[in-house]
Amino acid sequence: MSPSVLVTGAAGQIGTELVRVLRKKYGTEGVTATDKVVRPGSGPGTIVPLDVTDRASVERAFREHAIDTVYHLAAVLSALGEENPDLAWDVNMKGLKNVLDSSAATGVRRLFWPSSIGVFGPDAPKMLAPQDAPLNPTTMYGVTKVAGELLCRYYSLKHDLDVRSLRYPGLISSEAKPGGGTTDYAVEIFYSALKSRAYTCFLRQDTALPMMYMPDALRATVQLMEADRSSVKLHGGYNLSAMSFTPAELSSEIQKRIPGFSVAYAPDQRQKIADSWPMSIDDSAARRDWGWKPEYDLPSMAADMLARLGSRLQTQKDV
Repeated sequence: MSPSVLVTGAAGQIGTELVRVLRKKYGTEGVTATDKVVRPGSGPGTIVPLDVTDRASVERAFREHAIDTVYHLAAVLSALGEENPDLAWDVNMKGLKNVLDSSAATGVRRLFWPSSIGVFGPDAPKMLAPQDAPLNPTTMYGVTKVAGELLCRYYSLKHDLDVRSLRYPGLISSEAKPGGGTTDYAVEIFYSALKSRAYTCFLRQDTALPMMYMPDALRATVQLMEADRSSVKLHGGYNLSAMSFTPAELSSEIQKRIPGFSVAYAPDQRQKIADSWPMSIDDSAARRDWGWKPEYDLPSMAADMLARLGSRLQTQKDV
């Protein structure tokens, strides 16, 4: 029997693509996409309104759609969270607790919630940060992710709720535009390369960070959610990794395919956030417990990203 799925934050970077994957897998009617942002139109494929900070609305949506599986993606990201920490706390923490409480109250079978490399702080090892590294973030986003991991583990223990979570690295998507994250340069740079052949990066050229191409992130998410419950040993957040690179290394990879592309560097307030994170992640627990293995490295990601984004931008230009 196929699950009845609800996705929060469906208009965001991950949600935009994850909803398509889930609807292809379970059918349009089997996946309810929600977001505080309401898209125009009606019928299959639309996004319905849901404010995750409103507990009554969340529980009502779960009951109305007989939901048994939730992907709770609604969140305020790192850079935006530093600009508005009160909003980040309200959406990230109150929203998560509302979803957890509503899940426990309505009999949701399984819940996915994304954690992040934002849980790490300056005292975590810079290279191959382990699963059990100290979690002392210096951003409100990171604080909400650490607290969220603890909250998910609490509900797993106290309510027997099957909560599953991944510590996403920086994500690169050809479909959704950046949403206020510190690693957004790795998406913006492709748009600039294709449109203007020039880009000004807001991080230093030598800033190495853990990154992942969205197809791998989507595959990891679904793979974790479909794993047998006995294989999922961690309910707070699995380290997840695919590649690590610097802006200079990414620029060089793009320049191989777009000669003449130039990059300047003007680090801003996001540099301090990036400097507090590890340069690479040890995801051996995910590989051991449920067989995680990435498919994309830097060259294959860059080639696919330019092909997909270039095709879409050309189509938009021709319309």
